[in-house]
Amino acid sequence: MATVRTYSPSVRVGNWREDVSLDEDSLKDFLHRKERGELTLQQTTVLRQNILKPMKLSVSRDAFLRFGDTIMLVNSGGTSLGLHDPCSLSIIADLSNMSSHPQTNSDPYLQGPCQVGGANSLKPCVRNAFIITSVDGTPDGDILRYDQSFGLRTTAGFCGELYLASDHRTFQKCAKKSRLQEVSLVEQCDFQCWWRVVYFDPQERLEHEGYPVQVNCKVLISHCKTNQCLAALANHVLWTPFGKEYELTAHTFLDSHKAEQDSNHWLFVTADPGHEGQSLLQQQQVSTITDENGSHPKAISDTPGESER
Repeated sequence: MATVRTYSPSVRVGNWREDVSLDEDSLKDFLHRKERGELTLQQTTVLRQNILKPMKLSVSRDAFLRFGDTIMLVNSGGTSLGLHDPCSLSIIADLSNMSSHPQTNSDPYLQGPCQVGGANSLKPCVRNAFIITSVDGTPDGDILRYDQSFGLRTTAGFCGELYLASDHRTFQKCAKKSRLQEVSLVEQCDFQCWWRVVYFDPQERLEHEGYPVQVNCKVLISHCKTNQCLAALANHVLWTPFGKEYELTAHTFLDSHKAEQDSNHWLFVTADPGHEGQSLLQQQQVSTITDENGSHPKAISDTPGESER
């Protein structure tokens, strides 16, 4: 039978010397980990401080999207089951994704693979800011065009420059709730990280091939390998360290007219030229998301003037 301590170490009974030594070693280990910042509370604080740090988005003077731009990818909201609030593509990370090099005393950073989710917060921060990256050698500053391959990369520094990737679903690898094609962030950029922008209206899709992609307009984000569109599922909610968020998958949802549904519609959101600290979506959020009474959510309209009619 295992020995049970019935008295505190200050009571000199039994193997009290060993108990005192164990308590001293535990205290030394705790103080040592505290100095190195390895306590769970300290690591959680560092994670939230770094990943929720405000981020400045790129400003598009001509309303065109370019390689190297820092943007937010926002789902416009609304499904066949009913309207829902817009959500932004965001990183879901915990302490298992955070790493550092104690030997070199380097700053902590995220390592893949990381999950992604649809957060209702539309405030630009490190967690929901992504960079348009070239995968075919196109230099930064060139305009991104419809049906041109590109990559979505997290920012440098704490986020570790991870790439948005997807692959065919299997029994072992699929979305947790919907069991559809999984979307995640990985460290290596390969063909699974290639995406392309498709015009949202199928009747005018062919005419827009090769045309520049405009910011803050509805588009489809199609995966090059699987030909599935990025989707936000409002009926599948994930519990994350940052609250309840929508599950994101790569799946094309079609209506009776063979057109993609609102869950596949996304916007490349950039900063407001007049207020570079805020996005254009934040400036229009009150008038385009809620009605006059503010009781029912509304999907973002295709054009700015449509919500005013």
